[in-house]
This record gives sequence, structure tokens and C-alpha cells, in this order.
Amino acid sequence: MKNYKMMIEYDGGRYYGWQRQPNHETIQGKLEKVLSLMCGSEVEVIGAGRTDAGVHARGMVANVNLETDMSATEIRNYLNRYLPDDIAVREVREASARFHARYNAVGKTYRYTCYDGEVKSVFDRKYAARLEERPDVAKMQRAAQILKGEHDFRNFCVNPRMKKSTVRRVDQIEIVREGDYIFFTIHGTGFLQNMVRIMVGTLLEVGCGRMTCEDVLAVLNASERQKAGPTAPAQGLCLMSVDY
Repeated sequence: MKNYKMMIEYDGGRYYGWQRQPNHETIQGKLEKVLSLMCGSEVEVIGAGRTDAGVHARGMVANVNLETDMSATEIRNYLNRYLPDDIAVREVREASARFHARYNAVGKTYRYTCYDGEVKSVFDRKYAARLEERPDVAKMQRAAQILKGEHDFRNFCVNPRMKKSTVRRVDQIEIVREGDYIFFTIHGTGFLQNMVRIMVGTLLEVGCGRMTCEDVLAVLNASERQKAGPTAPAQGLCLMSVDY
């Protein structure tokens, strides 16, 4: 039995997120099905995190313990032969027995893409959120400074009954415009459920004049649960990389 580290990318558009769920197509479920067929017994794939339904990844990391005579390259090729076209395993390599994709992760980078052009984008419609307004990037950049650092992000989590700590550290929020596209690049030690999408939705509210920097600070520092901005659509979000 050997432990293998996998680098995975996927288009999450038709999946119910990463985590295995009964009666739903998920990324973890697809990987486990193919690997179980390969090994002739059930296996468990451990991901670095749980992307939500409709969210994409270019740099998901996972590990799996396998009993097989195949080389790491042969395992990768087998997976890519039998996985659907919207999931690809970029790399498989042997890892230490103690490597754990989730517990050993120390940071993640997400990118959120928006499009606010006058004419709809046909070929990027599955990977960018279409905006009806043209937000002010400078205002959003100022508001983003408030969200940087270590804070209690309970008001930026979709789960109101979260029992574990909701304190997280966000050390980078970069917002840039390139033509009709706006890219949010966010790096932190970890993120709560829907946290990145709620942060982006809140910053877009600032950019469109419906919230101020003072409003963002008030929501962040509120002792009781308050509503932040809306949750940005899933298709604009992509997990870019995981740090170890």
C-alpha cells in the first residue's frame, strides 16, 4: 500500500461539488469510482478542500492510498483514460505515508472572474460571472483592504450553524481589470463555506455603490450575525493552487 499525491483540474459546471454525495455526481465520487475499478476494491480519495457545486479547479490536490503494481505515470494515464472529459489528473506521484492533502495544506489561492462587457461573452459564459453594471475597481480595492488580515469571517459564511472556529487569515486580495474582465485573486490560510463568493459579492456591492467601506467594516466586526453582500455565482470561481 502506497500513498499517492494527485494534481487535478476540473470543470465543475455539471457537478454537485467536490465531496462525495449519494445520488449526485461529484468530483471525488468520479475519482473514487475509477480508482476502485482499477484496484478491484473501494478506495477513498482525500481532497485539499471541498469546492462547492459549479466551482472549478485548476490546482486541486488530493491523496489516495493504493495497492497496485502500476507506476505513478500508469495510474495517471489510467485515470485520464476513464475519467470524463471535464476532469483531468495532471500529475500522480508517490508521497510520504503521512502526507494528507487536507491537513497538510497551509494556504489556498482562488481566482474569481467577472465580465461586464456590453455584449455577452459566449465562450466564457461557463467560467465568468456576467455583471449588469460596471463596478468601480478602485472602490473595491479600498474595501478589500478591510478584509485582509486575520478576522472572524462568520458573516461571510453560508452556514449559520458553523460550530468550529470561523477565524481565518486572508493575506492577499488583488483586483485587476483587463478590458471587460475583472479578476479577483484571493489567497488565505483557509476559507469557510461560500466565503470567497460572499467576499466577492460584497466587494461588487461596494463597486456598484450599494455598500460602503464602512458597511463592510461593520459587517466584519459585528458581534452578532449580520448579512454581508450576496453570494457571487459559482461559475466565476476557480481554485488555482494549494500550498504545502
